[in-house]
Amino acid sequence: QVQLVESGGGLVQAGGSLRLSCAASGSIFRINAMGWYRQAPGKQRELVAVISSGGSTNIADSVKGRFTIARDNAKNTVNLQMDSLKPEDTAVYYCKILYYSALTYGPYDYWGQGTQVTVSS
Repeated sequence: QVQLVESGGGLVQAGGSLRLSCAASGSIFRINAMGWYRQAPGKQRELVAVISSGGSTNIADSVKGRFTIARDNAKNTVNLQMDSLKPEDTAVYYCKILYYSALTYGPYDYWGQGTQVTVSS
């Protein structure tokens, strides 16, 4: 069993900041990558930022320069620092991991339940 605990979502004014955290636990042998995706009402889910266990990152152009992703491999945790937030950043943010199971290897994808981020103008 794998669990992802997402935290840090909430309501913030435009120009403000939020910090999202995602902690993975369960029968995990190794996590190759952790990242954040988001889905706004009526829109497709899109990648926000992802980071590998080695530190390589991919960040969406729409948030580049405003969002920063970091990870703590020892704690199986990924953080997303979101600065200069805009109303168009409003969405449900989902944590996703690419991991190897301790029981069945893999790799496999696993998604969190999502945390709401709302940016007011």
